[in-house]
Amino acid sequence: MAKDEVKLFGYWASPFALRVEWALKIKGVEYEYIDEDLMNKSPMLLQYNPVHKKIPVLVHNGKPVAESLVIIEYIEETWKQNPIFPEDPYEKAQARFWAKFADEKCQPSIFSAFLKQGEELEKAVKEARENLKTLEMGLKGKFFGGEKIGFADVAIGWIPFWTGMTEEIIGVKLVDEENMTLLNAWFKDVLNVEILKERLPPRDKTLAHCKNFRESLLSAGASASPST
Repeated sequence: MAKDEVKLFGYWASPFALRVEWALKIKGVEYEYIDEDLMNKSPMLLQYNPVHKKIPVLVHNGKPVAESLVIIEYIEETWKQNPIFPEDPYEKAQARFWAKFADEKCQPSIFSAFLKQGEELEKAVKEARENLKTLEMGLKGKFFGGEKIGFADVAIGWIPFWTGMTEEIIGVKLVDEENMTLLNAWFKDVLNVEILKERLPPRDKTLAHCKNFRESLLSAGASASPST
């Protein structure tokens, strides 16, 4: 049988490309990583994702799959070893629910706090805290997947890394140990899972990148989304 050819088009600072890499690593799938310049996207990326023209894109034996959560499900169904999803249909639905909640509620509210100042920052921080407190409800134990990481942890695991940097940049805590005990513990535990930890981008480099990104958006008076 011919060896699978797997390529991942990503961006070093993208949490959405990162979670695809995590899924590939957990599955033990060998892949070629292509880091894109998002200001000058390659013809191959535009060819493989002509609809959204964004990363990440997984190319498996010449066939492209776009959108990070869709890609993770594709990886799960294609390579059966080391399952990411639980077997129980209800638990599987719950994992999808919390991943979707994080993308639709937590990520936009954290990003809003990242961009705001003054009174608008206070409002954005309040919303982000409420969404993160709600996210805490999804924890089934040490992780969203119970005692071992699963789909939701892989999908949401980037939040502790980028939230910590957001807190440092805006000077406000979004998660505190007293009010979000379980989530605070998960923030620490998930980033200490070796297979996830080893693929995190360098914190200092990412922090500088985030600071520059924020300053450029604020000076331009523009709104943008990190979603890819």
